[in-house]
Amino acid sequence: MIYRIFSSLPSFKELTFHPGLNVLLADKSAESTSKHTRNGAGKSSVLEIVHFLTAGDCPDDSIFKDPKLIMHRFGMEFDLAGKPVEVQRSGENPGEVLIRRSDDTSEWPIQPEIHPETSARYLTNRNWDRVLGAMMFGIGRQLPEDREQYSPTFRNLFTYFVRRRSGGFSEPHLHFVQAKAYAWQVGISFLLGLDWTIPQAWQVVRDSEDEIKKLKAAVGEGDLAEIVGKRAELRSDIATAEVALSKARVRLSEFQVLPDFRVYEQQAGETTRLMGDLSDQNSIDEASLKDLERAIAEENPPDEVDLAQMYKEAGVLLPESALRRFKEVKVFHESVISNRKSYLAGEIESARQRIAERERKKEEINARRVQLMGILKSHGALEQFNKMQSELSRKEAELELLRRRFAAAEKIEQGLTKLKIRRQELLLRLKQDYVEQSEVLKRAIVIFEEISSQLYEKPAKFTPTETPNGPAFKIEGQADRSPGIANMQIFCFDMMLSRIMSERHLGPGFLVHDSHIFDPVDSRQVGAAFEYASTMAAVIGIQYIVTLNSDKQLEFPDEFDLAPYLLDTTLTDASESGGLFGLRFG
Repeated sequence: MIYRIFSSLPSFKELTFHPGLNVLLADKSAESTSKHTRNGAGKSSVLEIVHFLTAGDCPDDSIFKDPKLIMHRFGMEFDLAGKPVEVQRSGENPGEVLIRRSDDTSEWPIQPEIHPETSARYLTNRNWDRVLGAMMFGIGRQLPEDREQYSPTFRNLFTYFVRRRSGGFSEPHLHFVQAKAYAWQVGISFLLGLDWTIPQAWQVVRDSEDEIKKLKAAVGEGDLAEIVGKRAELRSDIATAEVALSKARVRLSEFQVLPDFRVYEQQAGETTRLMGDLSDQNSIDEASLKDLERAIAEENPPDEVDLAQMYKEAGVLLPESALRRFKEVKVFHESVISNRKSYLAGEIESARQRIAERERKKEEINARRVQLMGILKSHGALEQFNKMQSELSRKEAELELLRRRFAAAEKIEQGLTKLKIRRQELLLRLKQDYVEQSEVLKRAIVIFEEISSQLYEKPAKFTPTETPNGPAFKIEGQADRSPGIANMQIFCFDMMLSRIMSERHLGPGFLVHDSHIFDPVDSRQVGAAFEYASTMAAVIGIQYIVTLNSDKQLEFPDEFDLAPYLLDTTLTDASESGGLFGLRFG
């Protein structure tokens, strides 16, 4: 139960609460203009103060950081696990929560410290969160960083009992619009008394699936199925790459660098050129040799009879003296032919000697060339060695990439299979838990329908459901789900949680709703809700605090009077000082 909310701000209107139903009215005066809205009265700020004093965040845009408020402390006196406590906190120093009054803190998991300068007792906001979690909901006492991932947290659970306007009125199971599945699955399962470790494990599965998606993006090759399908091909590519890499390493290990490699390479080239030149010259001489041998074979003088017959045929009668002289010419000609043959024989011999000399030189040059080629074959140039090293590095990187792709494909394939199996296992666990906790579920379903039946002739039904993605907490019925009906389903849901937590002797012991939950609701349903809240609060001993616009039309059931439940303080937007803070800011 909350006893009072106060502040060191002189103009702040202290709020004092009583057991059961508490209604804080906000008036809109006849003189109000569009600049004097009911929002200026500050009734929604009541919920912000409650959150602020129960370890809520205090970001830079918080109202408690406003220059007009930052230096002032806000406080709340309430029951914590059945014992009264008073706490205070300021926007100037939001990291500390002052513990002004507490009868007994011996059961708190963390004891307040004594401030060295002010002697005031305090807890860090972080430790205050731990105390509230342990005392209100029985959450483990370990530090936040030591808690198992996705386990229930105080702030996540508490928000169902003090819903914020921003996102708190979208769906019954959501306390803000963009809440992740695990936040409400774990939270509601915990509050209902179900096995919350099942949806906790489901979120771990989702995380693993997200990792596979990121892995797929990192591999960057098409669809997931395509990557997995290449697993066998990648295995073959890896085997081929490993063999190529092994050979490259052997070649590099046997490679010897020759410092004067280029000089030897030039010499080897020169010997090859010289041998070519010698071969070309020999070819020329061998051709000439054939011509000389043919010429010497054809060098013979003409026969004397043939020569005389030639002259006779020419019609020339040669005298005897001419014939004698012809014999002399023949002798002379034979002498010339003999000299010619001697000359050709000499040329032939010279050609043969030149050819033989060149062949000898070729043998010498070839021996040197073989020697040089042997050196070049067993050694290599430094730049060639560097190229081989670069090629080896490229092959190593290529193999490593193939191995990573293979590991990714393998992880994806195995991961998908394991996650599918894990989902089935969790679904079976969830179904088993719902069987074992059938009475718990039945109690929640009955309470929700009971509350809904107080508001509508055809009540909605609360249907916890096992799905392949974890537990779902649906509200079925009331097909015409107008904004008013949707908001009243939230009212029923929160009331159900409050009753169940009260029966489990857990929870804050109070439920706070902002007037916005009733804005779109028909006046009869609002009246019925107030009447039910007053009865339920008295029966089960919880406190229901609600803010209400005074001009909201209400139709109450017979014999129900709202007056006893109105707070003494009424807020108004008629003046600067009429709101909760007694001043305008922001």
